[in-house]
Amino acid sequence: MVNAVLARRYATAVASLAQQRGIVDAIGADLAAIAAAIGERGAIYDFFVAPVVDRREKERVLAESFEGRVDPIALHTLLLLVRKRRETLLGAVVNAYRALQREARGAETLTVQSARPIERDEYRSLIERLEQLYGKKFEVTERVDPDLIGGLRIFLGDRRIDASIAGRLEALARELATTA
Repeated sequence: MVNAVLARRYATAVASLAQQRGIVDAIGADLAAIAAAIGERGAIYDFFVAPVVDRREKERVLAESFEGRVDPIALHTLLLLVRKRRETLLGAVVNAYRALQREARGAETLTVQSARPIERDEYRSLIERLEQLYGKKFEVTERVDPDLIGGLRIFLGDRRIDASIAGRLEALARELATTA
């Protein structure tokens, strides 16, 4: 929880600077590219988060690696995390920045899981109905999960709509277990 709050503070500051320069999307892309390059595992990540590596050395290596390839705002965000010994917050800062971008556009995340790929017309119709029903725009992630057997699961923020056969079977099993 503390990391999420702290990450949001960093993201808010970065978003404010990016907005002043009119490059909000470019900074978001640069931050995501930096996080992807560093990764979440492996030698680069280990170097990045290692407390025994001198901060000046980290700054030098990171500046050499990213200078001229990303906007200075994104680079200085990375270097600030190193200076403050908060390297492990990079992924959370990127996620918080993306959330701020979505909020600014009035969008929300939506995940649609289905047992098989959904036909495009059916997919567009579903998203349009959900946008009308909730009065929001959605950034949609589509996932195929054959374990659902059939139907859909929709994740909308903290809401879960389970209209899958697997979900119905699970509900039936719980009901039978409580009545037995």
